[in-house]
Amino acid sequence: MDSNNKILYKEESFKIIGACMKVHRSLGAGFLEAVYEEALMKEFLIQNIPFKRQLKLELYYDNQKLNKYYRADFVCYDSIILEIKAVTHIPDIFYAQLKNYLKCTQMELGMLINFGTTSLTYKRIINLKN
Repeated sequence: MDSNNKILYKEESFKIIGACMKVHRSLGAGFLEAVYEEALMKEFLIQNIPFKRQLKLELYYDNQKLNKYYRADFVCYDSIILEIKAVTHIPDIFYAQLKNYLKCTQMELGMLINFGTTSLTYKRIINLKN
């Protein structure tokens, strides 16, 4: 939460999670990430959620652009990095990775969405800037 106790990108996050839940209800667990990604793209179009898929994001170190880059599963609303997973358990490294992507791209919010469990699981990751 920010200093005004408001949730960062609350409405946008709510819409994204709703779309993810619809896809998960329809497909269930057990598919590859690519299947959920394609279905989610179709659902984002239906729900008019602005997105870019497999977007190449530039990374920076000490205000200098790196040659390496990160390819986001989705960036929604030009503000929220979405990482799609289809695993039975999310290892801590996935959270750390998303935090690093946020730090290097200087974006504020990332969401890790897991379609690999009986119920959809997700976590919002906030980039806490110094």
